[in-house]
Amino acid sequence: MMKCFFLILLILIIEQLNAQRKHYSKEDYIDKYKVIAVSEMKRSGIPASIILAQGMLESEDGNSSLARISNNHFGIKCHKTWEGEKVYHDDDKENECFRKYNSPEDSYRDHTDFLVNTKRYAFLFDYHSDDYKKWAKGLKKAGYATSRSYEKELIRIIEENELYRLDQGDFTRMIKNNKKSDSKNEDFVIDIRRRKVLERNRIKYILAIQGDNLEKITREMDLFSWQLSKYNELPKDAKITPGQVLYIQPKRCRAEAGKDFHIVQNGEKMYDISQLYGMKLKRLYRKNRMQPGQEPQEGQKLWLRKRKPAKES
Repeated sequence: MMKCFFLILLILIIEQLNAQRKHYSKEDYIDKYKVIAVSEMKRSGIPASIILAQGMLESEDGNSSLARISNNHFGIKCHKTWEGEKVYHDDDKENECFRKYNSPEDSYRDHTDFLVNTKRYAFLFDYHSDDYKKWAKGLKKAGYATSRSYEKELIRIIEENELYRLDQGDFTRMIKNNKKSDSKNEDFVIDIRRRKVLERNRIKYILAIQGDNLEKITREMDLFSWQLSKYNELPKDAKITPGQVLYIQPKRCRAEAGKDFHIVQNGEKMYDISQLYGMKLKRLYRKNRMQPGQEPQEGQKLWLRKRKPAKES
């Protein structure tokens, strides 16, 4: 009898705890994570609308057990490179390994790094950061999810909730008839153009001015301490000269369409050419079958989009 009583009591306590557990609405989720979505767009070029829509879809608006227990909002599995905490969850197969994070914000940042650093997603960064439809279709093509309707689901979420406004840093009227809207966010637009921001190869960059250094630009552009040096393949103590091109988003694996070759001019280095076309230095070396550190000769033809044929080496 006592055992039965305690069992019933335990069930009632569990049910009460479940009832008290907060259920996030779409509006709650968007309001909570829209700022970090825009921040991640600024540092990577991934549309904020795509970032937030993926978070909403993969985490069930923050209500999935994976999101609640392990702060994993994007359903990213462990893979071979993951060295952090792990949690096991049934997905396509039983007891699959998923990444565990200290906070949802860490999940958002790791999602950005995962797309930027995984080879099969490299082609996505040839798309504009406001072309959410191409990004949605590209994620499906790259195999981010097994759902056959994955891109349609992302596009539906973006358009129903007007998330495309985030791709311009616009926070206004994002939810139709949203009575819970925080008045302090009304008419608020994130300004990423405190100085003239240019674009090359679909990557944003600035030109250094007199008195610039990496630390000053990092503060001004609201970047992480490591971003400028990594994106521009520079040492952290590099000296900056006026007029120098500095990318504020990751460079790409190849030059933009229509720029297939470059004829080396007198004094040009491989690094100069990689900055000129907004492509990663190691990719420039690889496409031209050259060893890292090797410099080109004046008049040499460099391949910028395809790999140089072996017969021409």
